[in-house]
Amino acid sequence: MQSQIDVVVIGGGAAGLAGAVALARSRRSVLVIDAGKPRNAPAEGVHNFLTREGTPPAELLAIGRAEVTGYGGQVVSGRVTDVSRNADGVGFTVRLADGDEVQARRILVTSGAADVLPEIPGLAERWGHDVLHCPFCHGWESRDRAIGILGTGPMAVHATLLWRQISPDVTLFLHTAPPLTPEQAEQLAALNVPVVEGHVAELVITNDHLSGVRMVNGDVISREIVVAGSLVHAHVDFLDGLGLTTTPFEMGGQVLATRLEPGPSGSTDVPGVWIAGNVADPMGQVIGSAADGLRAGAAINMDLITEDTARAVEAYRAANSALAGARAG
Repeated sequence: MQSQIDVVVIGGGAAGLAGAVALARSRRSVLVIDAGKPRNAPAEGVHNFLTREGTPPAELLAIGRAEVTGYGGQVVSGRVTDVSRNADGVGFTVRLADGDEVQARRILVTSGAADVLPEIPGLAERWGHDVLHCPFCHGWESRDRAIGILGTGPMAVHATLLWRQISPDVTLFLHTAPPLTPEQAEQLAALNVPVVEGHVAELVITNDHLSGVRMVNGDVISREIVVAGSLVHAHVDFLDGLGLTTTPFEMGGQVLATRLEPGPSGSTDVPGVWIAGNVADPMGQVIGSAADGLRAGAAINMDLITEDTARAVEAYRAANSALAGARAG
């Protein structure tokens, strides 16, 4: 591993690899450090990614890593524990859990996020299989099946309407969601969506498949799919030393995630640090994260070009000044 790198990319998902490819193709030295815990690991395939429809996530990442290394970039396994600006104000020191340190001129943070699920027995075990969250990611594969929406906040009806487009057999379990407004109740009645009040006790698993939802009163409602919203936490603890902290991401009166607020092209309040992917956009899908990474990589390359050019001009002026002085003497 080189000790001095133009750009260290923290996170080897779609955003990080796309940014790394853009930088490596621009002849920048690039190091991708990947902790190996992609958010979409439980999914069977990536969807809505033009020309890569249904590709298993691990296969997509393997293709991306090969593209990075094919252009001279490096990809290593490791977990970043700290990033700090160097004492001279130029560049950064990236520290890994194994004790290694890397010097970088710029940082691209694409470390992703983790889904924190409601504490209902059976939910976490079936996550990514028959417990789902996104109709754009999993809707087609769930079409016409018996779907249950787990209400955990004000966005419960919004989710129900999205999934009702996927299947005519959708039930809303209010669970901890607020009571329906008269308008919402009328909408669901018009769409033949039953509403089950009361708390969900557990999911019923039969022969390694979801078969139903058990309520606290003991009733079991048959379902093949349960839709559960998660609280998405950005993986950015290692940036505390730079003063970058997360802010809540809210939609419809419900906090859905924490994230780092992105500026233009993924820039941050810390000069020299960019972000892309789910750390900046917790709702972003794989193709969007890849686009964000590309955009950030291009911006980083231009920032480095600006710095390199300024240094070249400074050296040029100094050389000409020295030459003029020698001639005058």
